[in-house]
Amino acid sequence: MAGVEDAQQVEDEVGVGPHPQPWPDDPRLDPELLAHGDRRNVVDAYRYWSVEAIVADLDTRRHGFHVAVENWKHDLNIGTVVRTANAFLAAEVHIVGNRRWNRRGAMVTDRYQHVRHHPTVDDLVAWAAAEDLPLVGIDNLPGSVPLETAELPRRCVLVLGQEGPGLSPAMHEACGLVCSIAMFGSTRSVNASVAAAVAMHTWVRRHALGLPS
Repeated sequence: MAGVEDAQQVEDEVGVGPHPQPWPDDPRLDPELLAHGDRRNVVDAYRYWSVEAIVADLDTRRHGFHVAVENWKHDLNIGTVVRTANAFLAAEVHIVGNRRWNRRGAMVTDRYQHVRHHPTVDDLVAWAAAEDLPLVGIDNLPGSVPLETAELPRRCVLVLGQEGPGLSPAMHEACGLVCSIAMFGSTRSVNASVAAAVAMHTWVRRHALGLPS
């Protein structure tokens, strides 16, 4: 039975084993991965590629939206936001506030996703202004417009507040547009990482897939 269990374990493993010899002559491939196998959580097209080669390829086709997250109390949602940003090919993720964040939820995707730190809201605002990127807040604050029908700019920064209190007053003031997510149950808000995913997917539907609101 041990042999059957071992075979099942190999079958259930993610990825691929060592590449058969002779190895392909491709500078994008990592000799260590070719020799020992590639069990990373990457799409099949990137099997055996080095991290640097994957990032370089992603950089040729990243989308026009960025994601910013306020991190005043070491928000545990940031790792999940980074993972989702990688999945939707965001240009960058911006951490505003504390530099340190819990990377566990990112599931190593931060290796492939550009992450930039801004100590204060003013620092993010100045950077975005220099890049001509409008700030779009995601929160159900008074005066917000429905995300489902809002005209999201093709180039923008989608801004999420701290889990719980939402956008800080300073960040709210800095956003030229604030969008709310339609909800139909008893809770007044959704988890910050869920809100980020909804906002990113809304941008992707309109600007990457060309789907109507």
